[in-house]
Amino acid sequence: MAAASPARLAVGLVIAAAVVSIPAPATAAPKPDESRLRTELKNLNTRVDGLIEKYNLKRVELAEARKASQAATERLATAEQALAVAEKRVAEIVQMGYQGGGASLPTFMLPLTGVGSAVLEQLITEQQAVVNSVTAIRDEKKKAADETAALAAQIRADTAAVEGQRDEAQDVIKDIEKKLQDLVPVSSGRRSDGSWAPQLPSGDDHITPRTRAMRELIKKNFALPFTVGCFRSGSSGEHPLGRACDFMLSSGGTMPATVNQVLGDRIAAWAVENKAKLGVKYVIWKQRINHGSGWNPMGDRGSITENHFDHVHISMY
Repeated sequence: MAAASPARLAVGLVIAAAVVSIPAPATAAPKPDESRLRTELKNLNTRVDGLIEKYNLKRVELAEARKASQAATERLATAEQALAVAEKRVAEIVQMGYQGGGASLPTFMLPLTGVGSAVLEQLITEQQAVVNSVTAIRDEKKKAADETAALAAQIRADTAAVEGQRDEAQDVIKDIEKKLQDLVPVSSGRRSDGSWAPQLPSGDDHITPRTRAMRELIKKNFALPFTVGCFRSGSSGEHPLGRACDFMLSSGGTMPATVNQVLGDRIAAWAVENKAKLGVKYVIWKQRINHGSGWNPMGDRGSITENHFDHVHISMY
């Protein structure tokens, strides 16, 4: 075999160098780990709750300090009134002494004897006690006012810090929730045009795979307080077809507690939001129905259960 010419060898080296210098394709970002995201979300929710609790406790402290300041102000006003009365009584007794002793002030100022002297001494003692009381309450009022002002300044600073931390945590929570939303899988049977192929019920629960996937995702994402009923024979709609579930929010026939009504709002909103991924046909909740384009009122069917106030109904394709 003939040796390569220097020119050909040089071209080969240039090509080899070019191949080596071509950057490797970027590695795709790893799929977010659902368990890690859920742990982060739980920790951040706990942190936000702590921040809100701290903020609220500061508000309570400030309210108590303001009440203490107001009470001290009222006690001061009462004491000042009592002092004015005492001073008036002493002035009256002194005036009587002037009148009784004529124009001779020194004679009146000499040690008094008898009932008049005792009364005057008693009044002076009472007056001094009231003066001392007023002084103490004035000090208390000033202390309370100072504490209130200091606490008000502190709570302003704390509130700004807490709200900043809370906003930061909530931004992260929204980001994690969005990532968790991206992890909701597309159910089986979705055609390329977005429509859904029919499915047969299966399993001991007699529901379709899509319905089962929707039920399990809701159980995973929400702490359900009561039972979930899906297949039901002898009724209309999707239940006998294995294509609907009722997520109970009370024991049935009674209005759910406020916290469970809020939970129902969240479940219904989640189902509508993930309609295209899950194959949700419509959602019924609180005497309203949503096919994906907004909530529309329904007629009164006569009971809490029939009007879907005690459960969220989700029908599937």
